[in-house]
Amino acid sequence: MKKDCLKKVESFDKTGFNYTMSLISGKYKLTILYAIYRFKIIRYNQLKKYLEIISHKTLSTTLKELERDNLIIRKEYPQIPPRVEYSLSKRGETLIPILYSMCEWGESEQGLNSK
Repeated sequence: MKKDCLKKVESFDKTGFNYTMSLISGKYKLTILYAIYRFKIIRYNQLKKYLEIISHKTLSTTLKELERDNLIIRKEYPQIPPRVEYSLSKRGETLIPILYSMCEWGESEQGLNSK
């Protein structure tokens, strides 16, 4: 039987939920992970164009955080002009089932709310 980590809490800061949220919380982290998953490998400018709602500074900062947490891989090619590509790390790929669950929930709720 699966351990119910949502109910058995000795201290919130020690829960798996809190740890997961510390990695993916932020206005655009899940959106960026979704976009990188969708494209498999994506360059910075493609990502910026796809996520037109995000500023350069926010995108840059968020990508650095995702890379620091080993959720994405940044590959830089030494050429002129510089070329940088992003992809999901193996650790980042383990979050994809969560994204699928969120997508399925959203589609089912959207269907209920549009009637």
